[in-house]
Amino acid sequence: MTSQLDAVQQRFHRFAEREAAGNSPLYERFALGAAEDAEVAGLLTAAAADFAVPTLFFAAAQRALFAEPWHPLTRYYPSVGGSDGVDEAAWPLFREFVLGRSDKMRELIATRTTQTNEVRRAAVLHPVLSLIAAQAGKTPLGLLEVGASAGLLLGMDRYGYRYRMPDGTDVTTGRKKARLVLDTTVRREQGRVRSKAPAFGAKVGLDRAPVDVLDEEQLSWLEACVWPDQPRRLSFLRLAADEVRADPPTLVTGDAVDDLHAAAARIPVELPLVVLNSNVLAYLPEQRRVEYVEALRELAAERALWWVAQESFGACLKMMLPERIDLVADGPAHAVVSVTQWEKGRSEPRPLARSGMHGQWLEWL
Repeated sequence: MTSQLDAVQQRFHRFAEREAAGNSPLYERFALGAAEDAEVAGLLTAAAADFAVPTLFFAAAQRALFAEPWHPLTRYYPSVGGSDGVDEAAWPLFREFVLGRSDKMRELIATRTTQTNEVRRAAVLHPVLSLIAAQAGKTPLGLLEVGASAGLLLGMDRYGYRYRMPDGTDVTTGRKKARLVLDTTVRREQGRVRSKAPAFGAKVGLDRAPVDVLDEEQLSWLEACVWPDQPRRLSFLRLAADEVRADPPTLVTGDAVDDLHAAAARIPVELPLVVLNSNVLAYLPEQRRVEYVEALRELAAERALWWVAQESFGACLKMMLPERIDLVADGPAHAVVSVTQWEKGRSEPRPLARSGMHGQWLEWL
């Protein structure tokens, strides 16, 4: 039987190979180091089993580093002004840092969860919401995000979008003169990014621990969840936080399953309801995912509902379309974007696209 420590070390190894490789040289090196170092990896066992993921470990380390901007390790972290590339000294220095602060690391890991709230995913989701808006007609949509964190995705109607098409041209949409313009690369064009932007009549976020962007400590944790050698993501986060301050959504504390109906009740019933979740289901136990889909089915029996998911195939569509093995991740990790509706109680899930985990690319199916 695999021990918790063995499972954590395997997760570090998978993270290095499938998520960090090609995206973050810093986290790839540190994850490979942790995968072979039981003392370092053991710090992550302070988390509940379902939340013991490398991104939580690295967020805790970066949050601790924020408090010591003079430490030599900062030279590898562009997020705090560093500019050195990964070299032979990086891993020993990181190892010394986290083990020297093991109590702080365990406290953060035990009391926090990964809340990346990657706003660039809005560039992938925006054209999907535009398609739904076209189906719904002139009525504004009601948007409920499950796992909303700070609600940055709920602000998608305040952002501009730039799509780099396969032929090298750009297509822009979204809010004109937006302060935040999110860009993504479209790998296959189906004419879907030219749709009219959706309008929202109500926006609600449901989360176990919603993040208040007015609270500097809570915002600092969100920043710590951003990979340090990807400074554009940090810039996007800060600009999106400004937009949320200007137009705050309703954020509700609660469970994805138990409190789904109560959160949906905050959206007027005359509004077509879109329930959205992005990279959330992987953090739920398998049985809880099944119960979440059942709660959505029950909600769809009461009102017009579209369920939009941007999740890995194994965490989401595998439950409903197990035969679609063509959607299983092959190589680097990616998400599958899908829309599900219910007809007479039966689900009709439609996979629409693949996307990068942080919204950096979009490929229509």
